[in-house]
Amino acid sequence: MIPTSFDYKKASSVEEALGMLGDDAQILGGGHSLIPALKLRLNAPGTLVDISKIDSLKVIRDNENSITIGAGVTHAEIAASDVLAQHCPMMGQAANAIGDIQVRNRGTIGGSIAHADPAADWPAVLLATDANVIIQGKNGKRTVDIDQFFKGFFETALEEGEIITTISIPKTAFNRNSTYVKFKQPASRFALVGCAAAVEMDGGSVKSARIGLTGVSEYAYRATGVENALAGKALNADTIASAVSGVTDSVDVMSDHYASEKYRSHLAHVFVKRALMNLSYSK
Repeated sequence: MIPTSFDYKKASSVEEALGMLGDDAQILGGGHSLIPALKLRLNAPGTLVDISKIDSLKVIRDNENSITIGAGVTHAEIAASDVLAQHCPMMGQAANAIGDIQVRNRGTIGGSIAHADPAADWPAVLLATDANVIIQGKNGKRTVDIDQFFKGFFETALEEGEIITTISIPKTAFNRNSTYVKFKQPASRFALVGCAAAVEMDGGSVKSARIGLTGVSEYAYRATGVENALAGKALNADTIASAVSGVTDSVDVMSDHYASEKYRSHLAHVFVKRALMNLSYSK
């Protein structure tokens, strides 16, 4: 189909983009979520504000205690980042698992989390990293803890007239020991179920764990029951099998033409176990 007519504006700075945003305006980054919606007329903005050429949104910066990723950084750039590979390997693993090479070269991390598709990879990964999302509006900047960012089905903490500028990934022991695995839909490569796991060990026991899941429910969530069950335990086949038993407790598991509720729940158990076993084998 052909989109409805709209005005097109290209911004050269975040401040200029914010000034272009009105009641009927939409942000255009990589376009891999928005353009299909425009073609299907599921979205009909009066104005598209293109932020793809804003240099400040396209950097990965290595700080003393964190790594800053601009919202306009592409999946391919994340996959190729040495600093992320060193400090948070699940970021590169997730980036390499997204779509195909064209999608990875154009799609952006900021656009993905702003869209908040329930089967997207980044929400689960960022939940596991304990990231912060930095958002800018006309009244200034604010920082949102990733645990508070995803609110519901395609719903986030973003408010009207705001733009995601950066994502901050802490340099932590659990992020250095992290992995991402998923069972992908073969055509789109979205996750029927995806699991990001990050575990800090203290000797032979789990000191802390963060586990993010995507594709299971209406929005990505942390499997806090599994995290708590692992605390203080050895990371081995027995403790992992026991801990993952509650991975879908207290969540409404989705059912659609790709996978039933029962099958998705089964996949969630399998892939959380697989992610944790990957970290166990890496010891």
